[in-house]
Amino acid sequence: MQKKVKKVLILTVGIIFILLGLVGLVLPFLQGIIFLAIGFILISLCFPKIRLWVNKHTKKYPHLFAVIEKIEKWMIKFIGEI
Repeated sequence: MQKKVKKVLILTVGIIFILLGLVGLVLPFLQGIIFLAIGFILISLCFPKIRLWVNKHTKKYPHLFAVIEKIEKWMIKFIGEI
């Protein structure tokens, strides 16, 4: 039961970050790219297809791929296994 609650909470926060990112693409004072990246990383923790999509698009840039992997490991350590 606790895993379901954790998954729903992570998905909700991820969707909120994606929505903030979309708003941030229009508004000049909000950093949309950062919010989008955080939202997609959070959602990729729950959905393997989105994780594959993120990995596919970041493998072109090895430094970015390493940063994304580091952030995912930190989030898993902070949040716990889902």
